[in-house]
Amino acid sequence: MLQELRSGAVHPTVTVVIPTLAADETLDACLASLERQTFSDFEVVVVDNSGRDAARRAEQAGGRIRVIANDRNLGFGAAVNQAFHQSGAPYLAVLNDDAAANPGWLEALLRAIEPRPDVGMCASQVRNASGGSLDSAGMLICLDGSSKQRGHLESPGAYARQEEALLPSGSAALYRRAMLEEIGLFDESFFLYCEDTDLGLRARWAGWECLYVPDAAVEHRYSHSSGRASALKAWYVERNRLFVIFKNFPLLDLLLVPFYATSRYFWHFIYALGGRGKAAEFRREDGGLPRLAWYVVRGHFELLARFPTIWRQRRGMKRRLSGKRFRRLIRRYSISPRQVAAL
Repeated sequence: MLQELRSGAVHPTVTVVIPTLAADETLDACLASLERQTFSDFEVVVVDNSGRDAARRAEQAGGRIRVIANDRNLGFGAAVNQAFHQSGAPYLAVLNDDAAANPGWLEALLRAIEPRPDVGMCASQVRNASGGSLDSAGMLICLDGSSKQRGHLESPGAYARQEEALLPSGSAALYRRAMLEEIGLFDESFFLYCEDTDLGLRARWAGWECLYVPDAAVEHRYSHSSGRASALKAWYVERNRLFVIFKNFPLLDLLLVPFYATSRYFWHFIYALGGRGKAAEFRREDGGLPRLAWYVVRGHFELLARFPTIWRQRRGMKRRLSGKRFRRLIRRYSISPRQVAAL
């Protein structure tokens, strides 16, 4: 299927966007997996944030691949937004450079979304490349703003049914262009992590649905670029979950955030002492608990500095759901602070 815009230009059905920083052999594997797709009406845009034009070899290979080379790392959201602005396709697929798509990935996503004009986004079945367990089957949210992968480390067979999800992981997702034009693109101030949560929640406020599509499978080398529990990841995840809640949570739920956050910090501490969870992983690989505590304090200071802008964004959001309906929605797909700390 092709779409003709008013200008008369013909565009592919899907633009697949691959932001890359490392531009290494994992990108090559990612691109090779797209060449094996059973659906063929798509283009690939690699957005190279390496600052050294490291992905240019992909474009030189010819075919459907274009490269946007940035002179510095603009972040994940800005990279995807760049590709969107240079695309006329009715669907935008986002794929991490450390993920390899199964041959039927795009075909399954389009088969799910095209009959459903109310669906604005689709979540893939993202599997861990090593071990065969799930990375994500859509996303869940804790009521302190932390988001986690649904089904993480469980068997893919337990999530074999197509069904509604809260929102997709940006590691492998499909978005409807009409939805993005209505609600806005990725918030570039997030830079890295949680921007997919913010976008998904804004879409849900506007009344768009999300489908989890198990047949749209990808193999993911989890956190290949920034490390599984690096200082960089810890900082952005902690700061950006604050941006998420103050942009998207109903006012009554904001009052409960300190309770849920304190509970999560408590369980992080307990699990870190026992060698479990992300806090323990960070403690082993990139620092100690005092450093994590500093990220919490620093994140709140940055929230205060950016609060006027965040509040203006909140007030300008498209809303079709009432606060009551949105509250029921996020509770339906919630995860407890203890579960967040354990993963």
